[in-house]
Amino acid sequence: MKRFAALFTKTDQTTKTLPKVAALKSYFETAPEADRLWCIALFSGRRPKRTLTSAYLRAWAAEQAGIPLWLFEEAYPVVGDLAETIALILPPPGRKSDHSLSHWIHLIKELAGLEETARKAAILDAWDQLDTTERFLFNKLLTGGFRVGVSQKLMTRALAQATGQDEPVITHKLMGNWAPETTNYAELIEADDPTADLSRPYPFYLAYQLDVPPEELGPPDDWQAEWKWDGIRGQLIVRGSEHHLWSRGEDLMTDRFPELSQARDFLPDGTVLDGEVLAFADGAPLPFSALQKRIGRKTVPKKLLLEAPVVLQAYDLLEFEGEDWRPRPMAERRAKLETLIAPLPNEVPLLLPAKITFKSWKTLAQIREASRDHHAEGLMLKRLDSPYLAGRKKGDWWKWKVDPLVIDAVMIYAQAGHGRRANLFTDFTFAVWNGNELVPFTKAYSGLTDKEFQEITTWVRKHTKQRFGPVRQVTPHHVFEIAFEGIQASSRHKSGVAVRFPRMRRWRKDKPLAEANTLADLMQMLETYG
Repeated sequence: MKRFAALFTKTDQTTKTLPKVAALKSYFETAPEADRLWCIALFSGRRPKRTLTSAYLRAWAAEQAGIPLWLFEEAYPVVGDLAETIALILPPPGRKSDHSLSHWIHLIKELAGLEETARKAAILDAWDQLDTTERFLFNKLLTGGFRVGVSQKLMTRALAQATGQDEPVITHKLMGNWAPETTNYAELIEADDPTADLSRPYPFYLAYQLDVPPEELGPPDDWQAEWKWDGIRGQLIVRGSEHHLWSRGEDLMTDRFPELSQARDFLPDGTVLDGEVLAFADGAPLPFSALQKRIGRKTVPKKLLLEAPVVLQAYDLLEFEGEDWRPRPMAERRAKLETLIAPLPNEVPLLLPAKITFKSWKTLAQIREASRDHHAEGLMLKRLDSPYLAGRKKGDWWKWKVDPLVIDAVMIYAQAGHGRRANLFTDFTFAVWNGNELVPFTKAYSGLTDKEFQEITTWVRKHTKQRFGPVRQVTPHHVFEIAFEGIQASSRHKSGVAVRFPRMRRWRKDKPLAEANTLADLMQMLETYG
């Protein structure tokens, strides 16, 4: 655990890429194999499940520290992080130990089967032999909230350097349905055959938002344009007479969308398609809210299958008859894809997205303005001679989204952030007017500069009306322009609407409170764009 704590400290104390990669590389070269495997799992989002509620941890930590629980609860929102609060208030450890990372994770997993008194004894014993940083990490693992400021891409780069393998090879090995409980380091990283698991997807190719005029991309004839759909990015894999559907977040979604099982009866074995899963009916995409009802379900009732049937808009071919087609040009992959999808019967839920015809960038810009009429977020631009790469690359694939919807709203609640922003208020609730009442409709936590977050934090501390745990109700005063990608009806929200990807676009210091938008304005947006 000391080695892992040292790694965390090195990566947490810098924002520079090279030191982070160097620290990870050193860890992968020196740590025991079981710890390496768990490190890879943690840095790729495969953390242990929470084994007990935070209420127990707060009470036990306060008791161990010899302070009343109310004092702990007062300290918690100031620190902004439960794991860190516990680590800071506990007395110094009574003894030292050098157990491995995997030892502590194994202990955490065993807690689920213990009675409360045994759980408490095990946790107090752990706290008594860990230093502050080690306790912090142990607590993070206990609560299922372990996150680090290192992307999986950087971790993959470091692992490639430590093992002498190509980075794309390591990236491919880390895809798929693996867990530390079902494999070991040698099988996952050192094995020569990365395609042994027939369900394993390829790394996704991600596009950047177009931030220059499209004319700078060169001749329009070099590019293919498609609608950018608002669904779930997915890879459909047909291998070994089975099919698998993976999300971009490496979530296996096969059972949630049983309609796609028909694909294995019509596609050649050894086929992998990249596309967008959409709720789809009557020849058009349904709102994302229809698809959202099926997200997170392991089984889907018949009623929901009828209400929100899905299709895969298949826009790329990654593998054909067992051969990797990613190095081939986009135009060639698209041509082969057309021969696969076009002849399929109508009942097979695989569609080929239409290529948008345009002779000039001006014409395409006009088409883009009508994106929401097609239930799309904008356009995708793909260079016809581009291969299918891994990760986010600039140059060949661009997303050209329509401008977001915006509304001016009033901040009414504030909550402290996490990590380096634990002492700043960064998470806010916003409301619009309904008569003389302010009705909350969304939360947002991104879009301001560090200087603006510091300024609003100072204001929040001086203008708090009430506290609800870590949340503060503030005097309505500040208006912010909130941008979002879509809007839909919602019975779960008091306002009756829910918005997609909200963020603070700017702080409207120029706008008085009374001039913020109204609930009627939101409803008009819902009628127009929902």
